[in-house]
Amino acid sequence: MTNHLPKNHRVLAIDLAEHGESRSMRALWTMEEFARDVAAVLEAESVNKAVVAGHSLGGAVAVEVGKLLPDTVSRVVALDALHYLSLFPAMSDEQVEAMLRLFQEDFAAGVRGLVEGGSPAGTDPALKETYFEKMVAVRQPAGLRSIEGLMRWDMDAALRETKQPITVFAIRDLVTQEAIDRYGDRLDIVLIELGSHHFPVEAPEGTAKLLAEVGTD
Repeated sequence: MTNHLPKNHRVLAIDLAEHGESRSMRALWTMEEFARDVAAVLEAESVNKAVVAGHSLGGAVAVEVGKLLPDTVSRVVALDALHYLSLFPAMSDEQVEAMLRLFQEDFAAGVRGLVEGGSPAGTDPALKETYFEKMVAVRQPAGLRSIEGLMRWDMDAALRETKQPITVFAIRDLVTQEAIDRYGDRLDIVLIELGSHHFPVEAPEGTAKLLAEVGTD
């Protein structure tokens, strides 16, 4: 995807801890801790102005980065994130424990549910299987702890403290009217049709075009 961005854009692609090729022995797996990692990279690279974009869980991290670096981050972009009401808004302790039990008892089944939930009708089964195999292979306890960190994240509180504009590029068939009604006055939810929840992989050129447009407004 980064290969399709305009050449006059400086691009930093960051693997969160235990995502991609990144490895970590940490014990804390909160969205705030992930954001501090990103902030450290921006500082190390002497970035003084940036649009921060994140996919899925990374969308929550991008919001936290915006909150952490109000003078550096001009806009936050979430790629098919923040609009899933069963996952992003803060849950009660009872809800968190109930959902965690599903993953603790059968992590693969929990991951399968996430993949299915992010796949519009008609998504190629082979594609869904590819995503499942990649996601289920995450090392433990990082996989469970990251999911728990997202479940315990208080998105509403974070949004109140994040002053930058937030753009959400969301797959049309995966967005509910309830989410639009609840967050449409805070999030600029742009409905797109570029594939499934994993559209940055499926449509890298189209995704890059979206990012380039918000990066120059």
